[in-house]
Amino acid sequence: MDASSHLLGAVSQRLDTFLEAQRSQTAPMGDDAALLIDAATTALSGGKRFRASFCYWGWRAVVDTRPGASTPPAPSDEAAIMTVAAALEIFQSAALVHDDIIDNSDTRRGLPASHRALEATHGANGWAGDGAAFGRAAALLLGDLLVAWSDDLFEEGLNDVVDAAARRRTRREYSSMRRDVTLGQFLDISEESAFAVSPGDEHLDRALRVATYKSARYSVQQPLTIGAALASASEEQSRALAEFGYPIGMAFQLRDDVLGVFGDERVTGKPAGDDLREGKRTALIAIARQALAAPARRILDELLGDPSLDAAQIAALQGTIIDTGALATVETMIADYAQRADRALAGAPLGNTAVGVLRDLAVAATRRVA
Repeated sequence: MDASSHLLGAVSQRLDTFLEAQRSQTAPMGDDAALLIDAATTALSGGKRFRASFCYWGWRAVVDTRPGASTPPAPSDEAAIMTVAAALEIFQSAALVHDDIIDNSDTRRGLPASHRALEATHGANGWAGDGAAFGRAAALLLGDLLVAWSDDLFEEGLNDVVDAAARRRTRREYSSMRRDVTLGQFLDISEESAFAVSPGDEHLDRALRVATYKSARYSVQQPLTIGAALASASEEQSRALAEFGYPIGMAFQLRDDVLGVFGDERVTGKPAGDDLREGKRTALIAIARQALAAPARRILDELLGDPSLDAAQIAALQGTIIDTGALATVETMIADYAQRADRALAGAPLGNTAVGVLRDLAVAATRRVA
């Protein structure tokens, strides 16, 4: 088994163990409470585990430079990083649950979004009241539960860390991640309204600011620096990983923006053109708007955010975005960010094996189709 497969297996096993413990501890609360535990289990299944991977390999990039690094890490050190990496995956699941409520999404990874699944549970049980309202309220609580669990598991991981300074640094990085992604999500939803009164020449910068805090730092840069902090990285090592992580995170989000408009539903598990129906003001849209004449820009603005857009309207909007050159521009931006990230690793005082894996992860994150 290669190192990446070992990592994914270990993280999944840690999540399974944690869920089994939670199910056992909450059993006295009855069958109704178990429904939320079931929903949490579903929310934690699947996914690419990018955040866990970047966290682990950020840690390994530092650990592998220590004297005697040719021997495997101590079991307690390995347990700590696997537990922290698993905690990041729980936090990500919480973020997705809340994101689907905010966006009123029907699906996630080809399955009903959590609030839709809980709405269906309400109906299947024949309960009274508004099923949709129940689904949203229950999913809010599910997201809150997952956030609490991520904190619990994160602290469990730190219990295995002897170095008090490393524990403090790791907590600071984790705290910054939680704050930044929450504010980044707020910037995202506010931009869907604020764009109407902000100058047109600021739209791209505003979209890139959203991408920075909602995804670039959260998805790649901060998992790397959390892993590095756990390994007591030097300032030079932390800087190299951060300078690699930020541009890869930006490329990751720009790829997500492209898939949100042009992705294949059979692969992404989300309806084609979903970002158009949700009115996402991404860099892709900002660049397209800048290239359009005023009448065409008004039509674009009128259509964006209409949940009833049909396939023909989606196809027309896709054609407009392509014709403006926005798609080609974003693809160039993705490639430029990827090259910038690669340069950050050149000559960095990091373990060679980890650097190779990080480069592979960068390709997977930026060239993905789902």
